[in-house]
Amino acid sequence: MSQVDEAYELCERITREQARNFSWGIRLLPAPKRRALSAVYAVARRIDDIGDGDLPPDEKLRQLAAARAGATAPGEHKDDPVYLALDDAARHLPIPLDAFGELVDGCEMDVTGRTYDSLDDLVEYCRCVAGSIGRLSLGVFVPRGDQARAAELADALGVALQLTNILRDIREDLGNGRIYLPKRDLDLFDVTLSTGPDGTLDPQDGRLAELVRFETARAWGWYDRGLQLLPLLDRRSAACCAAMAGIYRELLGRIAADPSIVMRERASLPTRDKLRVAARSLARGRA
Repeated sequence: MSQVDEAYELCERITREQARNFSWGIRLLPAPKRRALSAVYAVARRIDDIGDGDLPPDEKLRQLAAARAGATAPGEHKDDPVYLALDDAARHLPIPLDAFGELVDGCEMDVTGRTYDSLDDLVEYCRCVAGSIGRLSLGVFVPRGDQARAAELADALGVALQLTNILRDIREDLGNGRIYLPKRDLDLFDVTLSTGPDGTLDPQDGRLAELVRFETARAWGWYDRGLQLLPLLDRRSAACCAAMAGIYRELLGRIAADPSIVMRERASLPTRDKLRVAARSLARGRA
């Protein structure tokens, strides 16, 4: 096995073990694209882990700067197997490596404790941390037709997924000192996020559930826009994208139906439901 093959194998292992939702879609790709997207994920995961880790802020920023250099110019860091795999993937596919810089920008927002006053402020963050992944993935999928439109739709789908993540993780993020919901929305519903003695979120006399439903409606709109990307992709790439988005959409639907879920725990889908979504997406891709 060559050094590059070993590097890809490492990235695929990272993806299987750590991409709890994305791996279901990645599995539907043909081997070359699966390997390439695994390399993208492995690098993105490394960046996320720095931002979410326990290091002091100054050290996080230092490591994020190093990760930015490695991810945007992997050919200069091929002694690292993850960057070696990414460099090989970018030599064969039009992966927009500069988008990793936007992902780092978003992680730096977390490290510096940025807060979000309006929806526009939050969307800027979502585009950095998730729209960037959509555009990086698009470089692996290689869409047909209008490339600028495809990039805009991939960006929108990334925003939809990140808004779902934010709703899923309200309680966990609050425990880590982070509030992503826009201040204007919190004020609109007269909500102050806080936890009770048992660690669950204070329902605020039902106002928090109303706010969550309001935010889920917004997220649906981003999915409606972003999923217009699917007809621009080949069948297997569309199946991959549909599976990843489908898992998050189902999760969003559960949150909308019962907002109290996010007040007491981190919402998730059982494995059987993820498998069902992936199988359905693959079947549609073969149709």
